Amino acid sequence: MTNKKALLIVDDSKVSRMMISAIVKEKYPDLIIFEAANGDEAISVANSNEINFFSIDYNMPGINGIDLISHLKKSLTNAKYTLLTANIQDSTHKKVESVGAVCINKPISEESITKMVEYFYSE
Repeated sequence: MTNKKALLIVDDSKVSRMMISAIVKEKYPDLIIFEAANGDEAISVANSNEINFFSIDYNMPGINGIDLISHLKKSLTNAKYTLLTANIQDSTHKKVESVGAVCINKPISEESITKMVEYFYSE
C-alpha cells in the first residue's frame, strides 16, 4: 500500500492526455498517472485501481464527462473530480458543480493543469 496519490486522465484525444500527463509529471512527479480514452475505459481503470483524482474531458464518444462523473461518484465518493472543457456556458458549469466537480477551462496549458492539481490538493 502506498501513500502516493493517483490521477486518472480521461480524454478521447491521445494528444490531450499526453499534454496533461507531461505537465503533471513535470510539476508533480510523485503523482501516479493512469489514462483512459473514454468513459468505459475510465470505469474499468477506476474499478481496478485506487484513484484519488480525476481529470475528465466533457465531449467524448459514448458517455459525456458530466455523466461519467455522476457514475463514478456513486462508488468513489472521496475522490476529487475536474471537468476539462472548452464549453464556457454557465449552464454547463452549473451542471458540473451540481455533480460535485470543478470546471477547468481549456485550452490545456501549464496554467490550467496547475490550477487543476492545486484544486486536487486543496483542503
